[in-house]
Order: sequence, then structure tokens, then C-alpha cells
Amino acid sequence: MSDAFTTQVLNISSGSSEAVVDLTRDCEAFLREVAAGRDGLLNVFVPHATAGIAIIETGAGSDDDLLTALHSLLPADDRWQHRHGSPGHGRDHVLPAIVPPHATLPVVDGSLELGTWQSVCLVDTNRDNPNREVRLSFLG
Repeated sequence: MSDAFTTQVLNISSGSSEAVVDLTRDCEAFLREVAAGRDGLLNVFVPHATAGIAIIETGAGSDDDLLTALHSLLPADDRWQHRHGSPGHGRDHVLPAIVPPHATLPVVDGSLELGTWQSVCLVDTNRDNPNREVRLSFLG
């Protein structure tokens, strides 16, 4: 594989409750290994039909606010046509239309270029699948 493109898969345990999992340190560690001071792009992708990637502030309540907002937009009740799994699981399949399963971020001099309060997060509302893969790919 060319040094210009490198990829790695993270195995993330998001637990049995809805979660916003901060992946920023994992992204930074990956870039320290592969970017070698280069400029480029980091793509973060979750290959699951019931999870997404968000760039948000964490630690000050915004992650909980996001889950609260998703509860309002996508209630876990019996309105969903997709009905297998836990009650309201159909809403988990709608989540990626609101919180996309990917983000592409700038890398400058080998470092992730995020705003002061921004973090890269896995958003997982699916209580039925606590194990997730997240693919990090650097192009530079």
C-alpha cells in the first residue's frame, strides 16, 4: 500500500446504552503513526447501518444534549416500520440520515485540524450492538 493512503480499523465497545464515544485521541494517535508531518485528509467511517460520526464538543454536556435531541427527533417507540431488535430500534436505522456515518477532516503538518472545542465522536443509539468498527483512512 502506498504511503499516500493508509487505513486502520478501530474496534470500539460502545456499551449497552446509547453513547457518544470520543475518538479524537484515537484519530490523533493514528495520524502520529502515518501522517509523518504531511498535509492531507483524515476520513472517519463507521460501516454500520445504525451509527454515525459527529464533530461536536464533548465533556461540557453537548454529548448528552445530542442524545437528548436525537430522542426528540427519533423517539424509541413503536412508530417505526423497521421492527426487529429492541423496542424502537427502527429509529436507529434512521440515525445515519441525521448523523452521517462519516466525516472527512483536514490534516496539516501531520496534525488533525479541529476547532478548539471540537471532537470526533462515534454516535451510537443502538443498544442491540455494543461492538463497532470505525475505519480511519489518511490520504496525504
